[in-house]
Amino acid sequence: MPSWRQVQDEIRNSPSAWDVTRRKYLARLHKYTGRNVIVYYSGWLEKPQSVELLGEELNINDKDKNGLMSVVQGLYKSKGLDLFLHTPGGDIAATESIVEYLRAMFPGDIRVIVPQLAMSCGTMIALASNEIVMGNHSSLGPIDPQFGSYAAHGIIEEFETASAEIAIDPRKAAVWAPILDKYRPTTIGKCYKAIEWSRTIVHDWLVTGMFSENDNPSLSANKVLDELASQLTLVHNRHISLKKAQDLGLNVTALESNQKLQDLVLSIHHALIITLWETQAIKIIENHKGDAFINFMPGQR
Repeated sequence: MPSWRQVQDEIRNSPSAWDVTRRKYLARLHKYTGRNVIVYYSGWLEKPQSVELLGEELNINDKDKNGLMSVVQGLYKSKGLDLFLHTPGGDIAATESIVEYLRAMFPGDIRVIVPQLAMSCGTMIALASNEIVMGNHSSLGPIDPQFGSYAAHGIIEEFETASAEIAIDPRKAAVWAPILDKYRPTTIGKCYKAIEWSRTIVHDWLVTGMFSENDNPSLSANKVLDELASQLTLVHNRHISLKKAQDLGLNVTALESNQKLQDLVLSIHHALIITLWETQAIKIIENHKGDAFINFMPGQR
């Protein structure tokens, strides 16, 4: 397997640099597996100084459907899909739409590969697949909904704590007032609905996908949701390792179990990360045929 430095040198010395190298390794993986390959990579880690500026552009959003449609077109759907994910998450509605689209295009045959991180709604997409491939260095994340920088579960917990304390001692209303004033009147209701929405769709995806052949698919799905969709993880950015994911009963394959696959996956990952580091690209959606939908920094190409 080429090292990080070798891949980096290859990119820098190539005539078309980043694109040529990425597409070479994507084509090699397709030749090895015989499966369609699509990568979905966000540059939120590679461009941290731009996260606040770019906002939703780095997250999963409705624009991504156009990218996925453009790279799915022309693929032989019967060959299944290997979907690489590297994302901080994003919008639940966009995630639901993307999952429904990909499942319609590749029914019952989607394998998600997580070379590094697929957090929040990225984890939701992974849970909608039939199999997840992770390395010892890879992580999924909790799927509890967020409102800005606040967790829906945390908002509800804070509200319920305030209500209980004020009921016991009305004088505490003055203490809680500035804290509760930051929430709009409909916030609590929206939190409950968002939690129910995320649980419902992921439960359905697990029952009809990864757990469809389990003795009790619903019970298996609820075990996962009780862990990943609740406050048991304590914080939204907690990393869920390969072993933890397997302990939850998820169909997770260790990348290290297949040396050839590992070499190809990590070469693709290195090429994508270096592209995001060294170019103005902020999000890359691309297939093994070289069809790509790439977002750039505003005003850049």
